[in-house]
Parts: sequence; structure tokens; C-alpha cells
Amino acid sequence: MGRKALRTTTVTSREFNQDTAGAKKAAAKGPVIITDRGEPAHVLMTYARFEELTGGSHDIVSLLGMTEGTDIDFEPPRAEGLIKPVTLG
Repeated sequence: MGRKALRTTTVTSREFNQDTAGAKKAAAKGPVIITDRGEPAHVLMTYARFEELTGGSHDIVSLLGMTEGTDIDFEPPRAEGLIKPVTLG
């Protein structure tokens, strides 16, 4: 069975503020991209779609526990100059 095609809608922040109900109706058909100064800034979707994307996990601990991508190399930069010497007395 194929996936249902989602219709993506793009609205400006102003349009979203003026017609929130219309944006919610559009989100029922697919994601709504809300732009700010011409750049994508937010995405509105139904809660059901959010559940599909997150697999029902809403907390960061569960999301970080996902096994996909466990072979990612991560080397954080050293924090230089943040530690000050302790002066006693």
C-alpha cells in the first residue's frame, strides 16, 4: 500500500496570524511551512502526523536513546579560557 501524498502549504507569519483556522485546515492535508522574512521558520502539522514522526516519544531522553546513528563520531571542542584560577584567602 503506497503512502498518501502530503500537500505542503507555505504561508507568511502575517498570513498565519490573520488566518490561523485556515492554516489548521491546511495542516490536515499536509505540513504548513510558516515563513519569517521569506525564510522557513516553523512547521505546523497535525498531532497525528507528529506522533508518526516521533514514534510516540516526546521526551529528549527517549529520542536520544534511538539506536539509529549510533556510529556518529562526536568530538566536542575544548572549552578554552572558561576556567579561572581559584584565589584563596
